[in-house]
Amino acid sequence: MTVPVYLIPPAKEIPDDDEDQPKPGPPLAILGPLGFPALHFGAASFSHQYNNDDHLASFAPVRAVRLALRYGIRSFDTSAYYGPSEIILGAALKAIEKEFPRSSYKVTTKCGRYGVTRADFDYSPATLRASVNRSLARLHTDYLDAVFLHDVEFVCDAVGPSGPGDTAAALHDAKEEYGLSDDQAGMVRGDGDRIILTAIAELWNMKDEGRIRSVGISGERALRLSIGSRRNLIDNSNLGYPLPTLLRVALLVLHNPPYRALDVVMSYSNLNLQNSSLEAYAPLLKTRAQVTQVFNASPLNMGLLTRLAPAWHPARAFPNLLDATERAVASCERWEGGLPDVALGYSMRHSMAVGMPVAVGLSSTKEVHESVKIWRATQQEEDSSARECKEREVVKVFEEGGPRNRIDLGGTPAANVDRAFF
Repeated sequence: MTVPVYLIPPAKEIPDDDEDQPKPGPPLAILGPLGFPALHFGAASFSHQYNNDDHLASFAPVRAVRLALRYGIRSFDTSAYYGPSEIILGAALKAIEKEFPRSSYKVTTKCGRYGVTRADFDYSPATLRASVNRSLARLHTDYLDAVFLHDVEFVCDAVGPSGPGDTAAALHDAKEEYGLSDDQAGMVRGDGDRIILTAIAELWNMKDEGRIRSVGISGERALRLSIGSRRNLIDNSNLGYPLPTLLRVALLVLHNPPYRALDVVMSYSNLNLQNSSLEAYAPLLKTRAQVTQVFNASPLNMGLLTRLAPAWHPARAFPNLLDATERAVASCERWEGGLPDVALGYSMRHSMAVGMPVAVGLSSTKEVHESVKIWRATQQEEDSSARECKEREVVKVFEEGGPRNRIDLGGTPAANVDRAFF
């Protein structure tokens, strides 16, 4: 797909109506020493994976960005991998720079991944530097607040069981099997690990040059399927175990020259109603690996915890997970906002408890208003009791359905699954 050009609209042409004004209420909390707000604007929504061209070419993105800033959501996450996301986000921020100059917000992006196949990963120093320079140009800035090496589990050496695993056991009885024992910290397993270390070294260089302010890694929660046509993408035993892998790679970086701890780590789809494994890993990333800030992303499990999971979502290949999700949707029918509202509140509250900003995908002013409303509700004691009761009800649905906090989701994947991860 050709990436279109998005023109920067004149500020005076951008609608500024009632829906563009923030509702009164308590300000967002600022978390951690890097000063990120509790809500981190996920701009993957500015892509064809989540929205069509008509939406992306409208005023909706710039209005969503402006309203978010007015609410205090003053940080944005994007990636070179997210199609036109960097271009659209950059155009939106440039259009409103008089109201919100560059110094008033943070921008994080990712590099190293540029498509859905293994061939689309390129962690070479020259490519990473070119990618960062392109991101700077697209985002109309001369520095980036954080740059993540995108989805390191696809590149580093595979460590862990070849079949179903357990993220909890990886921190205890199975620690050695996952490469997480104390005497394994810093162990370079092979070419994949060496590629990671070389890539991080180039990001350190760009940090020292002032182009990047924080260096980190990201990883998503992936399904390890073995479907012939997809093997070039997913045949890696790390793919089901991103949390153990993220911790192992963070330790690898810390215990190898130049012995600098990562500034930031972002995990996708690992702290939500269906999977809360990140709660156990976040403290260890901070203490053992000395990571300054951990981010939780995709509180809706990349659209799974909505009324209808996206057509591309790999969970559609696992009947037990889809059945549990349908029951969760039904259990929230009488709750205002339904399952998405409950899911967002759960992820926001649990992320706050361990000091993590949560990246929420936002496409419109309506979604911005709703997200801030939910965050505020999670912070009000008088509203929290009923919400927590409903959260426990939904968690029980996933526990009884079998796929909660599981690396393997069970069942046999359908042969026509068209995406490998979420």
